[in-house]
Amino acid sequence: MARIAVFGANGSIGRCIVTEALSRGHRVTAAVRDPARYQGLTPEITRGDVLAAEDVTRVAEGQDVLVSAVGGGDGPGTRRLVEPAARALVAGLRALGSAAPRLIVVGGAGSLETAPGVCVWDTPGLTADVREMMHAHGEALAFFRTVADLQWTVLSPAADLLPGERTGHYRTDTDRLVIDAEGRSAVSIPDFAVALVDEIEQPRHLGERFTCAH
Repeated sequence: MARIAVFGANGSIGRCIVTEALSRGHRVTAAVRDPARYQGLTPEITRGDVLAAEDVTRVAEGQDVLVSAVGGGDGPGTRRLVEPAARALVAGLRALGSAAPRLIVVGGAGSLETAPGVCVWDTPGLTADVREMMHAHGEALAFFRTVADLQWTVLSPAADLLPGERTGHYRTDTDRLVIDAEGRSAVSIPDFAVALVDEIEQPRHLGERFTCAH
C-alpha cells in the first residue's frame, strides 16, 4: 500500500485517479482548495493550493507519492497556473529534503511528436486557447526536465482524453504521440488513471515524460 496525495482531486481526472488508487488498496488524501465541495470517495481530505509551496510541503509530508492532476483548462489563465504550479510543486518538495515523496504530474499532449520535429501543437486549425494550454504544459515539462534532485514523472494523455469505460488496456511511448492503426490517438480518463497508478506501483519513467493511449 502506498500513501498518495492528489492535488486536483475534485476534477474529472483527479477523481478517476483517486478511485483507481483506492480500488487497489492505497491510502489516498485529496488535496483541494475547498474541502466542502469535494465529491470524491476518499475520506481523507485536506485543504491545499497547488500554487502555494508551503501547502505542497504540508500535503506531501509523510506521503510516498504526490500527484498533481491540476490541468489548468483552456484560455489565457492557463499560463498563470500550469508552469507556476510546477515550480511550486518542486519548491514545496525540496523543503522536505530527502523525505520528499515521488512526484507524478498530469501533463499535456501538445508537445508530443507526431513526426520528427513536429508536435501536436503544430496541427493546423487549433484555436488560440488550445495552443495556449498546450504550450503552458510544454513550459512546465521543460522546467521539470531541469530538476535533478527529485523523483518526478510527467504523464501526458493521448490527443483525445475522453470519458469512457475502464478497460485496463493501453499502450505507451515517451515523447511520441501514440496512435492506432487508423491514425487516431485517444484514451479514456479511467484508463489514463490506470496508467498513472500502474506507474506508481511499478516505476518505469523516473525523471522523464511518458504518454498512453488505446
